[in-house]
Amino acid sequence: MKPAGAVEVGRRVFVCAPTIRHRDEFLALMRSSRAALRPWVEPPASRAAFVAYPRRTRRPTERAFLVCRSRDGAIAGVIIVSQIFHGNFRSAYLGLHRLEANVQPGNRASIRLVRRGGFRREGFSPHYLKIFGRWRDHERCAITAEARQR
Repeated sequence: MKPAGAVEVGRRVFVCAPTIRHRDEFLALMRSSRAALRPWVEPPASRAAFVAYPRRTRRPTERAFLVCRSRDGAIAGVIIVSQIFHGNFRSAYLGLHRLEANVQPGNRASIRLVRRGGFRREGFSPHYLKIFGRWRDHERCAITAEARQR
């Protein structure tokens, strides 16, 4: 059975868009994970920021999803897909041709995660993204629909 609001369902997890019903659990997880997340991202940390978060991540060029455990619906992770391009390039959106993951070189946990997901390193992007007021370098990894079908 597909959980309400799920956009994709696996054996142990399902993926859904964040809604107001996720707010308190999401904010508690962000507070408890702040030290681990702080060098890499600045997630919503207040009720007001969370209310704006789903709205901001439902634009045609950006989407956020929660990865939730099937057995109890608890949030296990967050996926943010941004810079979604349509047309011939068809990049960044799950289910289309190509998905890129850009990870800061020092973020070993995220690098291991994308590699376990089948992504391959394609390059290095200096000063790729501004985080906490500084331009950060990123490793560029990608996976294509054809690679997932092998």
